Amino acid sequence: MEESIKLYTVCLIVNDSRILLLNRQHDDYKGFIAPGGRIEFPESPIECAIREVQEETGLLVRNLKFKGLAEYMNPDKERYMIFNYITHDFEGTLIEDGREGKPEWVRIADISDIDMQENFKRRIPLFFEEGTFETHMNRYQEGMKEEHVIKM
Repeated sequence: MEESIKLYTVCLIVNDSRILLLNRQHDDYKGFIAPGGRIEFPESPIECAIREVQEETGLLVRNLKFKGLAEYMNPDKERYMIFNYITHDFEGTLIEDGREGKPEWVRIADISDIDMQENFKRRIPLFFEEGTFETHMNRYQEGMKEEHVIKM
């Protein structure tokens, strides 16, 4: 079986003590998540992050800072690579409800109390630390996984 690589982005938008998340209530990934999505050929990861934020929130972001790479490997040789960015620089008006969920400003202090994927929740503090990070998660079979975090 040949390896399949899928590339995605996530962009954490910070406004004082809040971050912008999408309240996603469809498919298998319900809960809050940062805007982002699949990189379309031939765009770059940063071009994708800017496009996805605008499509999903209505905001135009600038001065994105690369924070790290998150990888997920499935037993059937699927590799998901997620390029993670953060910015404080944005303009525009939030849309009411996007295709991926309703954009909502969430207090950073409340992150532990809201419903979101555990792997994303664990990654949020890494955005605010100095340097960059890599997370690698191997999924061996249903319910079994191993995650490594490398900080640089």
